[in-house]
Amino acid sequence: MDFALSDEQKQVRDEVRRFAENEIKPVATEYDREEKFPHEVLDKAAELGFVGSNVPMEYGGIGYDYLTNVIIVEELFAADPGIGLSISSAAFGADALDAFGTEDQKEEFLRPVATGEAIMGSAISEPDVGSDVSSVSTSAEKDGDEWVINGNKMWITNGSVGDFFVVLCQTDPDAEGRYNGFSQIIVESDRDGFEAEKITGKLGIRASDTAELIFDDVRVPEENLLGTRGAGFLQLMQFFDETRTAVAAQGVGIARGASERALEYAQEREQFGKPISEFQAIQHKLADMYTKTEAARQLTYKSAWSVDYADEQLTQLASMAKEYASRVAVDVADEAVQIHGGAGYVNDFDVERFYRDAKITQIYEGTTEIQKNIIARELLGKGMV
Repeated sequence: MDFALSDEQKQVRDEVRRFAENEIKPVATEYDREEKFPHEVLDKAAELGFVGSNVPMEYGGIGYDYLTNVIIVEELFAADPGIGLSISSAAFGADALDAFGTEDQKEEFLRPVATGEAIMGSAISEPDVGSDVSSVSTSAEKDGDEWVINGNKMWITNGSVGDFFVVLCQTDPDAEGRYNGFSQIIVESDRDGFEAEKITGKLGIRASDTAELIFDDVRVPEENLLGTRGAGFLQLMQFFDETRTAVAAQGVGIARGASERALEYAQEREQFGKPISEFQAIQHKLADMYTKTEAARQLTYKSAWSVDYADEQLTQLASMAKEYASRVAVDVADEAVQIHGGAGYVNDFDVERFYRDAKITQIYEGTTEIQKNIIARELLGKGMV
């Protein structure tokens, strides 16, 4: 077993860390307070190759392996989860395009994302549909050589800033089987009938754009169908293991960022004539925080390795990593606020923001409860329990 990162991975980690230190941390509070999308920071990240780093080189990306991408996500989120998500999700849905798209689709949609000229998103959830993905009702009906799309999508990352979206639609409502009859269709945001309404007042990740998408007789050409008609649900399921591993990396980054800030504060803050880091109660908190973060990191890295090597344990590992790392993010951020005391309750200190940002990792890309269901299903299915 080799736990060492390659020289290239170490170099990427250090480059992202420098970028985060210089470009993200100084403006993080501003973007959070104003709930403003960080276009300027995103442009700088794209110039350095941190946007769409999973896009293959032949389409303008760098084509990093998944472990390297996970390292990038951790570094970004350790600086600021809101801006980190804005950068790491600018190519959300690119994996599906790469796997199922035609050469023309890849050239048209992947290349501008990889170069930072466009932002994309994946539109799945609806106002009444969250965990039960097979209940989506947004419809796409064929009319000549076009698809006509009607419905609403909710909680869509990059919703009001995205240039196009991979939209899960019901295309064959009479198809037999619960998971059949769905297709993924690429929809450009400048199409007539497309509307995005930005969602504000979020608890956390406020720099990241979230919106409701409204499709009112939106027409797109038939060549915007992604892959095989009726196979959209199965296509989507193939990538949840990857996206859940990415959310696990987000959790690790949040936990690390909160831990580092708590450690620094504990060494500076004095009570009873000495730094609070000299009190055993604080030392034990810090020890637990760093231990949990490292455990979450190793589980996440193993899941990322399983993505790269198509390991048979991937689905189970991805859900384990996502559930555990998100729980660690919430717990560690909570302890970071506790160490800061009253100072941690206001936005003068980053831990207040990390505390709010952490919670979403237990909700999106499958809730904690869904992850436990998947883990149990994998265990029982393999006869291990």
